[in-house]
Amino acid sequence: MSFLLLRSPTPKSPVTRRLLSTAKLPAALEERISTALSSMKAAGTFKTERIITTPQRSSISVQSSTAPVLNFCANNYLGLADHPTVVSRATSYLQQWGNGLSSVRFICGTQTIHKDLEAQISQFYGTQGDTILYASCFDANAGIFESLLTAEDAVISDSLNHASIIDGVRLCKAQRFRYANGDPHDLERQLEKAKDCRVKLVATDGVFSMDGNIAPLRDIVDVVERHNAVLFVDDAHATGFLGATGRGSGEYAGVMERVHLVNSTLGKALGGAAGGYTTGAPLLVSMLRNTSRPYLFSNTLPPSVVGAASAALEIVSNEETRAPLLNSLWTNAKVFRQRMEDAGFVLAGKDHAIIPVMLGDAKLASRMAEMMLNRGIYVVGFSYPVVPKDKARIRVQLSAAHSLDQVNYAVDSFIEVGRELKVI
Repeated sequence: MSFLLLRSPTPKSPVTRRLLSTAKLPAALEERISTALSSMKAAGTFKTERIITTPQRSSISVQSSTAPVLNFCANNYLGLADHPTVVSRATSYLQQWGNGLSSVRFICGTQTIHKDLEAQISQFYGTQGDTILYASCFDANAGIFESLLTAEDAVISDSLNHASIIDGVRLCKAQRFRYANGDPHDLERQLEKAKDCRVKLVATDGVFSMDGNIAPLRDIVDVVERHNAVLFVDDAHATGFLGATGRGSGEYAGVMERVHLVNSTLGKALGGAAGGYTTGAPLLVSMLRNTSRPYLFSNTLPPSVVGAASAALEIVSNEETRAPLLNSLWTNAKVFRQRMEDAGFVLAGKDHAIIPVMLGDAKLASRMAEMMLNRGIYVVGFSYPVVPKDKARIRVQLSAAHSLDQVNYAVDSFIEVGRELKVI
């Protein structure tokens, strides 16, 4: 067998390097975007990124601060983002399985480790179901509705569902209904309106991440079953730490076996890297493997991320390693909430590690966050459009990695700043 060696053609004249950034924008676009950004800055809703110079953990370093700061705004609920076992497993998978697959799953992007992780997740939920991996939970939400629903069907969505659910619903042709946040009575009304639709799918976050509220799944399941509907739960802010054994909002409410589909993430409590998944009935997962566009047209999950997630799941699945983490997390959350309420702050949420400090004004939230950083506490102000107008807040997130001394120092700092700004 002979091979023809092809050479790149030699250019006849020097190639002039042109930069993409030199392309001139149409004046109308430039003016509109500039005006929009200026309006954001004036309203205090313009977002900037602080640059972290260390691994993600309870104490980190940022470029804007000369001293380490305590991080109270990460989704690192169990402190596994830099856990030695998680990092070691990620490193070993990287060395053994390579950096990536350069392919989507159905072409040449499925290794044994991907099937093993999917089986591990299914086993974690204790079902006879199947699991499909995605690059992110956002992708999982983007792919599920279009694949499973048609124009003859209906999706009934909680009014405060995550943006990825909203975007996913927009991609499908099903009729759309929306019910008031966490309100099973309004859910019933919307299901009545959709009674003539062939399939009715109810979609809710397990935990509403901007408010720290847990969905009333027991009441929701009762309504869903009365209407012979399908229940889908996004458990991104519950998986790994909510419920007695960390199985999420379904376990917390005692209705795991009554939830049809769960989407969640590997990028929060379960190692903090990336990746998402759908777990549920094998029939539905098979349909997603064949029709879900984010799955079919995105590269497979990198081996290092697979290894890290596998190690994190083992930690959460083992009582000896899970119990100390959950005890620490919930002790920290209880102390923080109690002391902040005693000091006079208005807090949202309940029974969760997300504890929003409600402020109302966007500029006030940004100002408080900056003053907290000056005291060594890294928190972020959230404002419109991430949350409703006039509902600006600082969303505090507790972690099992925080010590009680760190939690108490954060509260002391909030009290100092709150009094200076006349919040309390």
